[in-house]
Amino acid sequence: MSVEDDKRLAAAAAVDEVRDGMIVGLGTGSTAAFAIAALAARVRAGLTIEAVATSEASAAAARAGGIAVRDFAEFAQIDLAIDGADEIDDRLWAIKGAGGAMLREKAVAAAARRMIVIADGSKRVAAIGAAKLPVEVLPFARAFVVARLERLGAEVTVRAGYRTDNGNLVADCRFAAMPDPRALAAAIAAIPGALGHGLFLDEVDAAYVADGGVVARLERG
Repeated sequence: MSVEDDKRLAAAAAVDEVRDGMIVGLGTGSTAAFAIAALAARVRAGLTIEAVATSEASAAAARAGGIAVRDFAEFAQIDLAIDGADEIDDRLWAIKGAGGAMLREKAVAAAARRMIVIADGSKRVAAIGAAKLPVEVLPFARAFVVARLERLGAEVTVRAGYRTDNGNLVADCRFAAMPDPRALAAAIAAIPGALGHGLFLDEVDAAYVADGGVVARLERG
């Protein structure tokens, strides 16, 4: 059983929760792509849903699969969001954003009545903190934000030649340790020009993690 097979299994388990009439948030990245494909197959089989997408790439993939995609700007709340993660622990704390869409992903996750992370077993960790933490940065404030992130202990690399769908930069931050993710999230959020970050500490309600062909479900609370 390959990692790709595990991603597909986790995605299928999450998509099984989708019901007719739902507004579904579509994540971004390689694992989320499996969820979009599984959802498209259900739509072709007769499922009636609409979706909002966290990136232009995910929106294009959904439309290509026959999924009706709406503008998230029209919605204060959606029914369900499905997305991948770079790391997730048993507290359902996650690091996300390797695909650069963490700001939109967090908005969609926060609007969802239920947010599900899907992942292969390599992404499940005892405690988050080893993965790069992406921060979306206003280009105007690049040097200032990078300096403030370095003050917090980060080794910062700004993605060369990359802009988010919002037109912003991404600073990938490596921390030698992350003993207090909540304090770190608050400190980053307080930096003017840091528009969003990949720490998801309250948004995730459940996770399906597939490892060696076996899917485990984690639920908050």
